[in-house]
Amino acid sequence: MGTAGIRTAGAALGAIWRDGRKIERTAYAVGAVLFLSGFMTAVVLLLTGGSWLGPVSLRKAVTFGLSFGLTLISVAWATSYVKMRPVLRRPLLGVFTGACVAEVTLVSMQAWRRVPSHFNFETGFDTAVSMTLAAGGAVIILTLLCFTVAAMADPRVLSPSMRLAVRFGLLVLLVALATGAVMIARGVVLARGGEPQLAYTTAGSLKPLHAVAMHAILVLPGLAWLLRFTRWDERRRLRIVWLAVAADAVLTTVVGIASFTGW
Repeated sequence: MGTAGIRTAGAALGAIWRDGRKIERTAYAVGAVLFLSGFMTAVVLLLTGGSWLGPVSLRKAVTFGLSFGLTLISVAWATSYVKMRPVLRRPLLGVFTGACVAEVTLVSMQAWRRVPSHFNFETGFDTAVSMTLAAGGAVIILTLLCFTVAAMADPRVLSPSMRLAVRFGLLVLLVALATGAVMIARGVVLARGGEPQLAYTTAGSLKPLHAVAMHAILVLPGLAWLLRFTRWDERRRLRIVWLAVAADAVLTTVVGIASFTGW
């Protein structure tokens, strides 16, 4: 990508905000706030020398803020290419945005209270928080399923490379969310059975797969978008995206096998 391509990409990046629908711009703004919350918590953690380990570490507020902020922005942008009726797009993205805010807010609140956010049934309030987080995760999965079905049916994209990137990115994000659901289910059973420490350890073993699969929805469509500003034709761009998809599939599979088998 030459200098002209960089300038064109920069202008197109601004157009994403300028030309975005109101619900998408709202999601971008909220995602930026969530990301900033995670970043600021990371600064506090570094300055205070707090622990990055354990279920009560501020690290959870950092990772949830950064990850959900990026994911919300990525999903709002990637699904802008998916052909959907406004009467369906607006509530889906609105619910997804609200669920992301709830997840980050509750996890951050518990982290600042120095109590676990997940698998914590010590008090009625903590139980309500844990169950709300689980319900929020289910809502996120359901909304993403709707977006994925729409993307598979009729994506409103300008090129096969972007179509491939959006479809595969959404599918891999569903893998990440399904992994999170398994983590919660395992942890709840163990915590309810009187083994909270084992719940954190067991659920934590799946974190690598959850983390690796989380951001394909940003990386793959982002790559396809950047390739538009090169001099390569669509045929070559599609081949590059296919290579990226294959690489991501292999990485996700290997990490998944290692996570579930305990390599």
